[in-house]
Amino acid sequence: MKVSALLGIALWLTALASARADKVNDAALMAANPPRMLSAYGLFVDPANQIPNVGVLPYDLVTPLFTDYASKYRFVYIPGGKSAEYREREAFAFPVGTTLVKTFAYPGDLRKPNEQIRLIETRLLIRQDAGWKAWAYVWNEDMSDARLRIAGKRLPVSVTHRDGSELAIDYVVPNANQCKGCHALNKELTPIGPNARNLNHDYSYAGAVKNQLRMWVDLELLKGAPDIGGLPRAADWRDESEPLDKRARSYLDVNCAHCHRKEGPASNSGLFLTAWEDDRTAWGYRKRPVAAGRGSGGLEFGIEPGDADRSILIYRMRSNDPAIMMPELGRTLVHEEAVTMLEAWINGLK
Repeated sequence: MKVSALLGIALWLTALASARADKVNDAALMAANPPRMLSAYGLFVDPANQIPNVGVLPYDLVTPLFTDYASKYRFVYIPGGKSAEYREREAFAFPVGTTLVKTFAYPGDLRKPNEQIRLIETRLLIRQDAGWKAWAYVWNEDMSDARLRIAGKRLPVSVTHRDGSELAIDYVVPNANQCKGCHALNKELTPIGPNARNLNHDYSYAGAVKNQLRMWVDLELLKGAPDIGGLPRAADWRDESEPLDKRARSYLDVNCAHCHRKEGPASNSGLFLTAWEDDRTAWGYRKRPVAAGRGSGGLEFGIEPGDADRSILIYRMRSNDPAIMMPELGRTLVHEEAVTMLEAWINGLK
């Protein structure tokens, strides 16, 4: 099976013509108690192939969060007549009724990402009157529907890795409290990914390639944005043609800065990894840890310039020990390729 969300743009344009998206169940999205089954929201017309319903637009990110090599299919639903407000650095200010959809899936072979897809989980972030709500749904075997899992769940997944070996994954569906562990800004639940720098690149809408931010503006999903051509863009950490420093900082921004920032849950660490942090000590350069212990591995600095092996950042990213590993949520495996990239970055620092 080949999963493709791109056909959804045709349905989206149909919704624009009628100026409404009446097939998505807004009442279910606004309910205090979430439906037991994902299908109740009406977000997909073809769940197994992740074809979105009228008014549900696919998108992706320049550099995505790592989740144990899972593929991710992202969608945004903004009720008709409403728009998100542009923000320079943070995720956009989305109106009540907005729903951010992220489906996690695995191919049978990581070298063939569009074949033998198994849907694992779909997470929803729903903007209700009182703030954002996060719900996780686990897919059934035939991928016809997904069931709510408030308490979380562990799922065994086996795939063929890129080197041809078998990769066993202990996939973790987060519980409601764990969602708050990452999606917290100033102690409030908030989106992470859909910000200007991480959306600012081309996307193929059913074969028509267009900058995502420009598409959002043209569809009136986003208002208040300055000229798109002058906006910052995150670096794709996988693109070796981009500067190594930008790739490294972009990866840390997406994977670490939701906690490691002045307004985040790890603010007391003094380690701030946002893309705009220009204080080298704040992002770890010869910075001593606030508290010693197992997490430091007996090393002195977060980043020891020129020596990745003596950098706490690498030590923690290479660990799977829950008392040591970073990020502490969202993964059970070491992201080997990214760690190798970060090691090269640190070894090149002066």
